[in-house]
Amino acid sequence: MDTLLAAAAPLMAAAFTLWGAAVTWLEIVAVVLALAMVVCNIRVIHWGWPLAAASALLYFLLFWQHRLYGDAGLQIFFATVALWGWWQWLRGRRADGSRLDVRHLGGWGRVGALLAVALTWPLLGWWLDLHTDTDVPYWDAFPTVASVVAQILLARKFVENWPTWLVVNLVALALFVHKALWLTAALYAVFAVGSLVGWRAWHRRAVEAPTPT
Repeated sequence: MDTLLAAAAPLMAAAFTLWGAAVTWLEIVAVVLALAMVVCNIRVIHWGWPLAAASALLYFLLFWQHRLYGDAGLQIFFATVALWGWWQWLRGRRADGSRLDVRHLGGWGRVGALLAVALTWPLLGWWLDLHTDTDVPYWDAFPTVASVVAQILLARKFVENWPTWLVVNLVALALFVHKALWLTAALYAVFAVGSLVGWRAWHRRAVEAPTPT
């Protein structure tokens, strides 16, 4: 890991200072890619997935440097799942063989998503507290596990990915303010607004073109 961080050292150089904290070139590039990704996701454009993978790899380095190990590990998951999500949007099918369209998650699916977060959040928080030197184990753990659920819902084009992302983005926003990652905090504020926009746009798309659940 030290070798990887050393190789990325040029990107770790400060581009400017914001509210007393250095903003690196790495963070700037990651933010630009992430914003482009959100625009693609809202418009259901598949190119958002490779952008997501590139941004995630940059954020892995940034979060590791700031001892946000849960979020760092999450970025590796994002980069990997982005390839799956890209395939889903290009070639994915539903259980009945029909095309993968934007649609709502059923009642049991929503319960399952909530339970997945509720059960894994304290477990990950406990593990981070026990095995790492992070100072925010449970705070770091929540957006990590909720993001996994949201990413799967997004890949399968369920509208409910957007309210899930909204909660993730608001919690992560507070976390990044705590860590003085101001540009990333601003990005997650934009993400939160984008979640509302995406929620409305995908709900309208699902209502206009209803498909069987």
